[in-house]
Amino acid sequence: MLIKSSTTLRNDYGAISKLAHEQSDPIYITKNGEGDMVVMSIEAFEKREEMFRLKAKLAAAEYSKACGEPTVSLSDAKKALKEKYESAKL
Repeated sequence: MLIKSSTTLRNDYGAISKLAHEQSDPIYITKNGEGDMVVMSIEAFEKREEMFRLKAKLAAAEYSKACGEPTVSLSDAKKALKEKYESAKL
């Protein structure tokens, strides 16, 4: 966990920006000794957001299965995709 003061952010933005791009972990910014905000690179943020979206999709799929909605086996899914691919070759 990286912790920097708001003074460091204000006085040396370049160093904080470089650190954010070098590290995948967020940088916690403090103000008057208390947590104030978190800084991270756009790349790290987008990767984190994609992970959250994937987890939400997985949770929805697990919920659907638990509720008894019909499922498709992997072999049946592969077979259906192969059939669609073959019919699209025309």
